[in-house]
Amino acid sequence: MITTDNCKKWWQLMGFVSCMMWLMSCGKSTESQVSMGNYETMKVITSDKALTTAYSATIRGRQDIDIYPQVSGTIQELCVAEGEKVQKGQTLFIIDQVPYQAALNTAEANVKSAKASLATAKLTYESNKELRAQNVVSDYTLRTSENSYLTAQAGLAQAEAQEVNARNNLSYTVVKSPSAGVVGTLPYRVGALVSASIPQPLTTISDNSSMYVYFSMTENQLLSLVRQYGTLDSALMQMPDIQLQLNDQSLYEEKGRIESISGVIDRQTGTVSIRAVFPNPTRLLHSGASGHVILPSTYEDCIVIPQEATVKQQDKVLVYKVVDGKAVSTLITVADIDDGRTYVVTGGLAVGDEIVAKGAGLVREGQPVK
Repeated sequence: MITTDNCKKWWQLMGFVSCMMWLMSCGKSTESQVSMGNYETMKVITSDKALTTAYSATIRGRQDIDIYPQVSGTIQELCVAEGEKVQKGQTLFIIDQVPYQAALNTAEANVKSAKASLATAKLTYESNKELRAQNVVSDYTLRTSENSYLTAQAGLAQAEAQEVNARNNLSYTVVKSPSAGVVGTLPYRVGALVSASIPQPLTTISDNSSMYVYFSMTENQLLSLVRQYGTLDSALMQMPDIQLQLNDQSLYEEKGRIESISGVIDRQTGTVSIRAVFPNPTRLLHSGASGHVILPSTYEDCIVIPQEATVKQQDKVLVYKVVDGKAVSTLITVADIDDGRTYVVTGGLAVGDEIVAKGAGLVREGQPVK
């Protein structure tokens, strides 16, 4: 006998079965969509590719010279201003000259006195030689006068050396620029007591007619560069001009060239130091500034693929080849230098291979690709 309760249970059971069948149908549909994904593919070809890589850089004057006084004294006169362009030999500072002028006067007087003593000793010695020839004086007297003459010669030489030293000290009170360049900061003003042991230099003269720009690249990047040009010397000769991006993100109008590459790799950082030189006719570049060196790299007849066609697994890069309509993962090697959008493939792919061009991270091994 069918009761009302039995009918309710029957209809509930039928609803549950229908729901499960609908869910299973959705699951199969979803599974089918995943397993038969539509992915954009591309044929591998070769082309020429120019890449640029930016390296953090510091800018230095071609010659930055710290100026220290060679004598002690108070600054009497500042002859330049901060940022002023100076020539070689131009006066920068004048230190109190009075004590050094007095020392020079004393030294000059001592020289005159020593010359007079020498002349007297010479006369005595020559006179005694004649008297000794006539047996008027003894050998002792002759030798004594000779020693006095030699002592007077040494006294004159010593006095002349002291005069030279005093004259040099007086000249050091006029501090001159050892090279052409631009004056840096002036931490000491008129009246300041300075000496050779002061903690800061009087100023720094920066020769900024051309500027050195220093940057570093990793060992792998250096190896890639050498392989590209054959040898390190060939790289220095054949590398194209480089550009400098300033701290405000603008590009410096003058182009530079790499001048030297250090022969030693820093063990702590694993990098090698590189020096480039840039002309600075407008004095826009200043020593101590920073920026980025933009280094171009040209690869001829190479395989270039988009980075979105690859999957990175730790230090390895793989792509998915399309073989018989299915995705097959393949390890590839790429150049260490990239532009953030593409890779230059150095191994693992051949011309004519078909690969998944987009969405490689969603592809699974053996998945049908259409």
